Amino acid sequence: MFKVLITDPISDNGMNILRDNNIEIFYHPDSKLDDLKDIIKKVDGWIIRSGTKISNDLINSAVELKVIGRAGVGVDNIDINAATDRGVVVMNVPDGNTISAAEHTMALISALSRNIQIGHLSLLKGEWRRSELVGNELKGKLLGVVGLGKIGREVIKRALGYEMKILGYDPYVNKQLFDSDTIEVVDFEELVLRSDYITVHVPLVDSTRGLFNYDTLKKMKSTARIVNVARGGIINESDLAKILNEDKIMGAAIDVFENEPISIDNSLVSAKNILLTPHLGASTFEAKEGVSTSMCSQVSDFLINDQLANAVNLPLADMSLLKTLAPYLRLGNVMGSFLSQLSDSPIQSLEIESFGAINDVKPIMLSLLKGLFDNVTDVRVNYVNVLSIAEDRGVSVKFSYNSSSVSYSNLVKAIIKTENFEYSIEACVLDNKIIKITKIMGYQIDVTPIGQMLLIQNNDIPGVVGKVGSVLGANNINIAEFILSRNSSGSEAYSIIKIDECVSSKILKDLSVLDEIIKVKQIIINE
Repeated sequence: MFKVLITDPISDNGMNILRDNNIEIFYHPDSKLDDLKDIIKKVDGWIIRSGTKISNDLINSAVELKVIGRAGVGVDNIDINAATDRGVVVMNVPDGNTISAAEHTMALISALSRNIQIGHLSLLKGEWRRSELVGNELKGKLLGVVGLGKIGREVIKRALGYEMKILGYDPYVNKQLFDSDTIEVVDFEELVLRSDYITVHVPLVDSTRGLFNYDTLKKMKSTARIVNVARGGIINESDLAKILNEDKIMGAAIDVFENEPISIDNSLVSAKNILLTPHLGASTFEAKEGVSTSMCSQVSDFLINDQLANAVNLPLADMSLLKTLAPYLRLGNVMGSFLSQLSDSPIQSLEIESFGAINDVKPIMLSLLKGLFDNVTDVRVNYVNVLSIAEDRGVSVKFSYNSSSVSYSNLVKAIIKTENFEYSIEACVLDNKIIKITKIMGYQIDVTPIGQMLLIQNNDIPGVVGKVGSVLGANNINIAEFILSRNSSGSEAYSIIKIDECVSSKILKDLSVLDEIIKVKQIIINE
């Protein structure tokens, strides 16, 4: 009999699915993990929500563990690398909250438009402020949707029902995918300037953290409103409070915060014209029931029938290959993440070629696509849905194996193409664990891609290294490693500079305006 531990609340209907399949359940949603050590050692499956954190030590102590099921979307509370190394499958329910988040977005937009929260509170105080609380119709208003993934598109469907006009921004989605009569795809600056309402549906990554700061928010119309049901930190909270208190925009509705639960001292709590909800985007009975039953079905199907669904760390049909291929899956993820940070434009195609020992290219292709899209879509990407995400975004994919002899025994070459540019890297795995990038844009290089890096393309003339070092030094940025690659004297060169901390957009600008610099990009690869 298979055994499954559940350490967060799961619906009765979900647990009944496990019972009906003769799976023994250990249900401990309120217990401390230290008190469950004996149970953890003997279970085959572990189902959690957001309340449980499964660390490397816990995974290693769960000697019989075969599958971890996250009843929901995010898997930040699971050590994915440790699970992969142990051959443990991690599953999630990637679309579990899409409809709920989209509906909550529209509810907040409607509430802001009609002063519902202010009207409610005034009535509780015995006031009758009907003449003051004049709202706005949504019909004909411009809704700016930042992020055109699944949730963003569901919001658009509902907004069209209100007869709103849609502006869309997503640097990673091809414009051709959208009917220009329905959605006008514009750049970020134009969306901010023109929108009557702005709603955010992008992941929280380094490029989107503080995307809406004081300078951005003050460019909005004075009559505009902004809504965030995506991730805390995309809108700078103190800047938003300042903008609201200065009456520079009409209002804001925020469901997600940088630190949760939100403190009473948070500047948004006392801000003018603010509507706050406690991270309710996915909090519907339907969403909670759906992720519970879906995950219990997935875990049951995997344990009993070896059927995989929504595997976050496994693009394989044969479980026995997971440990062998784990370093190559990481290789693909790193290459995809690196390439996604090189491009500023929608990707139109991806080409992958493997050499040497890697003759089964498909797992590498899936892991590379996952790395490519992980930080650019509002949907959690896994090995099951990544091909459909590529199709939704109009990205064509080609992959092949080349039997030609190369310098490394397991080399992968990847090329992404946008409308006007082409970016390429080559990388390999050394000693079955160390990832090395061996070539960037055709230039030979030897770099282990971990941490914060600057990729610089420059004219190959004297003085570049000194000028770059001076800019970084003036801003107290320590250089850990400076790796230079050149093809021939007097042409161009590429450099990878490893730094101890991320640099600001101002520092990037200071570097880019140097006469010798052609292009500079910040690349961040987490371990």
